[in-house]
Amino acid sequence: MREYDIIAIGGGSGGIATMNRAGEHGAKAAVIEANKLGGTCVNMGCVPKKIMWYGAQIAESIHKYGPDYGFTNTGNEFDYATLRKNREAYIDRARSSYDGSFKRNGVDLIEGRAEFVDAHTLSVNGELIHAKHIVIATGAHPHIPAIPGAELGGSSDDVFAWEELPESVAILGAGYIAVELAGVLHTLGVQTDLFVRRERPLRGFDSYIVESLVQEMENTGLNLHTHKVPAKLEETEQGITIHFEDGSTHTASQVIWATGRRPNVEGLQLEKAGVTLNERGFIQVDEYQNTVVDGIYALGDVTGEKELTPVAIKAGRTLSERLFNGKTNAKMDYTTIPTVVFSHPAIGTVGLTEEEAINEYGQENVKVYTSKFASMYSAVTSHRQEARFKLVTAGADEKVVGLHGIGYVVDEMIQGFAVAIKMGATKADFDATVAIHPTGSEEFVTMR
Repeated sequence: MREYDIIAIGGGSGGIATMNRAGEHGAKAAVIEANKLGGTCVNMGCVPKKIMWYGAQIAESIHKYGPDYGFTNTGNEFDYATLRKNREAYIDRARSSYDGSFKRNGVDLIEGRAEFVDAHTLSVNGELIHAKHIVIATGAHPHIPAIPGAELGGSSDDVFAWEELPESVAILGAGYIAVELAGVLHTLGVQTDLFVRRERPLRGFDSYIVESLVQEMENTGLNLHTHKVPAKLEETEQGITIHFEDGSTHTASQVIWATGRRPNVEGLQLEKAGVTLNERGFIQVDEYQNTVVDGIYALGDVTGEKELTPVAIKAGRTLSERLFNGKTNAKMDYTTIPTVVFSHPAIGTVGLTEEEAINEYGQENVKVYTSKFASMYSAVTSHRQEARFKLVTAGADEKVVGLHGIGYVVDEMIQGFAVAIKMGATKADFDATVAIHPTGSEEFVTMR
């Protein structure tokens, strides 16, 4: 029986980061993975999505803004096969880098599907493997609702497997994945319709920002349909027809479900180890990533906590610091996490929305600053794209508790401001900072 100090079940970003950090500190570590290293993010998530988004940005620049900058768009035909080929080549290079990091840190890769035998023993390909510490980092998979004909629709995983783009697509969902795919496919020339169950997409984001996104969808012809609950899907001569609860229908070449994700726990035999799930079906953990069983931990999407790749990486590295580097009180801080939605245009946010701040601090203790303008990039063209920024402050010292933006290159603005907010910056600190002109980010330090 092989023995390890620590093992990760799952070779996604979280599991890899955890084991590499453990190996750096001298632990005998291993990653168990049944499929491709890198998990969802590298293979079917944020990496291929971002490359597609860059492609869409280039298309937008050529066709929408290029002429007003003096560039003609004749002869700029789009070859999706080229984008797909180069995207997959990049992903292959990303996966190949893991071998080097494993060798540097003494991490073993065990290929196969793991299941628990007991709290400290796993079975992989019939081999028993023992470890003092076991980290469950198996991620999650797309959720497909249980309605008639649901299997006719695909998921984001299927989008990245397409060898060619469809004529039309209907996207069902209101979160990151739905909005991002809708923006990318629409900008690349696919007739795109986005259907959401309630009044708007991205319901957890600040309403001031989402209003601008919805307006941009309308301006660019991306069809947003609200209060649409799918009842069944059926295959017709025209394509796939969606029947909604309100009696309406819509037909498209492809239908994509983007209705949330569910944890990858099937087949792990968690009951043999005593690991429990919470009321939502995700693995139950405390603030230190501990499950209810000593020596078994979980992190990343399988816990349902802030389902973002950098969160899993940070949580995993922090766990290894606690276990193998003497930082006995180290734990992941799940507050004030910056994030970006790669919509068109991009949305960047960190901290509380205005609505959340009012609920936490009270209306009388919250002051909000906003800015609305057309970025210089688009303002010199006939396609003026709106940018909106918002600062949410709380208390007499106007501590910045939320920062939100939508617009050109907002995705690259947010990281530095997130550091400031994490450090407790106030509105006065922002005001005292000299603006970089002319940029969009200067708006955050010049608001009145």
